[in-house]
Amino acid sequence: MDRKIISVKAEILRELRNTKGYISGQEISDKLGVSRTAVWKVIQQLEAEGYDIEAVTNKGYHLISYPEILSSGELMSRMTTLWAGRRVYYHKETESTNEDAKYLAEEGMEHGSLVVADMQTGGKGRRGRTWVSPAGESISMSLLLRPDFLPDKAPMLTLLMAISVAEVITGLHRDLDVKIKWPNDVLVNSKKVCGILTEMSAEPDYIHHVIVGVGINANQTLFPEELQDMATSLRIEKGEKVDRTALIIGIMEYFEYYYGIFAEHLDVSDFVDIYDSYLINKGKEVRILDPKGEYTGVAEGINDSGALIVKLSDGTIKTVSTGEVSVRGIYGYV
Repeated sequence: MDRKIISVKAEILRELRNTKGYISGQEISDKLGVSRTAVWKVIQQLEAEGYDIEAVTNKGYHLISYPEILSSGELMSRMTTLWAGRRVYYHKETESTNEDAKYLAEEGMEHGSLVVADMQTGGKGRRGRTWVSPAGESISMSLLLRPDFLPDKAPMLTLLMAISVAEVITGLHRDLDVKIKWPNDVLVNSKKVCGILTEMSAEPDYIHHVIVGVGINANQTLFPEELQDMATSLRIEKGEKVDRTALIIGIMEYFEYYYGIFAEHLDVSDFVDIYDSYLINKGKEVRILDPKGEYTGVAEGINDSGALIVKLSDGTIKTVSTGEVSVRGIYGYV
């Protein structure tokens, strides 16, 4: 669909949402600078998508209810951020939102552009693992960033996104036990609900773009047998369906806020306490799966650079940076 059409649709939907009573087609037309016919056509499209819109002669249109769907119009009409997710590219089905975001980056799309898919068929996690994203149940999204800092700072964006996801889930569902497994997994009741994959195109002293991909198990009710012991969904843990659009919007709001703070110091010093409060392994023994050799120690939290601080049995302190290193609990996943 043409980007201009998507934008107009989102703006009309926003006008309907922000009006308590009725708003006339002429008023919408005047505000947005489009024809009455264009307004009417969008109203027809919205009704076909499941929006309940009452039309009364001499009064106008009134939005009564809306469906739980993912779409560019729905997301953009509800988004309140300044730049994160203000431009949404939606796919009913795609192989990988990260790959889609890379393409957009190469085409010159702006900082903060967000790719969202209802179904992802070829998603991947850290170290080449597969990320399962069934249609209508999960969240698959990738945020395009164009930072003006050096490439060595980019890995910390993974931690900012992990905190953002954890904060939104905690805020929307306060009875859930939300934790983070360093550096990129968000857990509920010790099972994974979210994975984050950050990829970068850069030169030694310049970042072309960063893609922060996020996969969330939102409304799944079943998982393959091999994943049942380590994966869950918000619906399973909460006992009811969750609003995927609200989750996405909340994550964009938090990430935009945290990104602004991060850009001032270019470290995570302002977030150490909050990250450590979510860190599921803090104070516990962990196994570090380093290609140079495995070792165990006690996780003591993160430092200002986002590295995991691990204390060995002889008292030696080691810092573990993101990359090929993986962290596991002594007795399993956490």
